[in-house]
Amino acid sequence: MASEGWVWLARIKRTQGRKGEVFAEVLTDFPEKFAERRKLWLLKSSSAAASDISADAQEITLQHHWMHKGGVVLHFAGIDSISAAEQLAGCVVAIPRSERARLDEGDVYIGDLIGCTLIDVVRSEPVLIGVIEDVDRSAGPVPMLVIRPELHDRKSPSAKAAGDEILIPFAKDYLRRVDIESKRIEMALPEGLVDLNRPDA
Repeated sequence: MASEGWVWLARIKRTQGRKGEVFAEVLTDFPEKFAERRKLWLLKSSSAAASDISADAQEITLQHHWMHKGGVVLHFAGIDSISAAEQLAGCVVAIPRSERARLDEGDVYIGDLIGCTLIDVVRSEPVLIGVIEDVDRSAGPVPMLVIRPELHDRKSPSAKAAGDEILIPFAKDYLRRVDIESKRIEMALPEGLVDLNRPDA
């Protein structure tokens, strides 16, 4: 299992209730599958970005769950107090890649997008936008790609200070090609969208 990698299901945000429950952001397209899963793994922030199965992953048993305010409340075996639940904040809930649900043709796992390079192909000369660092599913009906801009993008008069993020909606109307193996996503983005969706634009 050393080279299989992880599939992210949720990211724990905070405690929920007094008996060790936690509230998590849903990262899977199949939240109903929580009802079928008992054995899960917790990844610390340092290991969650790794593509390989991490030695410090913590196996944990899911006892109960329910959907709540756009996220999911999880209660794990052995986590029975607020103080114990607080230790889980920031952890990613995951399963080995081999255990993930099958997708329909043309669909893609949100977690597979992280680490991919986004290319704008709307013009004859493709433009490298940056690397996908995260996917925000809480912003609306369409997931938002959180992009780390490439350095050469700073030469543009409208470019912001280094370290800023760009938010791009992962809309099928814009999508042209997804090559997960090559870590390349091609989209035809409307003119001005990149600058418009910088947080401080």
